[in-house]
Amino acid sequence: MQNMMRRLARLMAVAGGLVLSALIVMTCLSIIGRRLGIGPITGDFELVEAGVAFAIFAFLPLCQITAGHASVDVLTNLFPARVNRFLRMVTEAIFAAVLVLIAWKLFDGMLAKKQHNETSFLLQFPLWWAYAASLLGAVVAAVVGIYMAGVRISECLTGRIQIWDGVETGHPMEAEQ
Repeated sequence: MQNMMRRLARLMAVAGGLVLSALIVMTCLSIIGRRLGIGPITGDFELVEAGVAFAIFAFLPLCQITAGHASVDVLTNLFPARVNRFLRMVTEAIFAAVLVLIAWKLFDGMLAKKQHNETSFLLQFPLWWAYAASLLGAVVAAVVGIYMAGVRISECLTGRIQIWDGVETGHPMEAEQ
């Protein structure tokens, strides 16, 4: 299961990276067009807005499964491993709940945009498309978040590290492969 979740998270991150790369190229071409007097790419800012939203959600699953979120460990480094496992379990459960809430609200927003036929100003593309793209990343992030919460609950109950990501204290050989 862990390998499948990691592959899914990496796939989403690659998709986010490809979208960001395309946005960078488009932005550069738009700036060059302005400088040369040809003019910008019509709707470039609309595409950047939608693309960056997708990219943010596309990177969340990888950040979640690799414990890549920012953390301040000044105080927790003083706690015993058992307390840290409990704190990680609580944190992962909260992350999972928040990711599910975000996916749910994005879904609601997408339905509202679709129902009201809202479109972007210049390109007139349906706004729900951007919501749907972001929703894909949000749903994958929620699934990975739920999986990681389950892993951390199991680790807390058994005392055995199942996914070693460098945050834990102790020897890496304690981790199950």
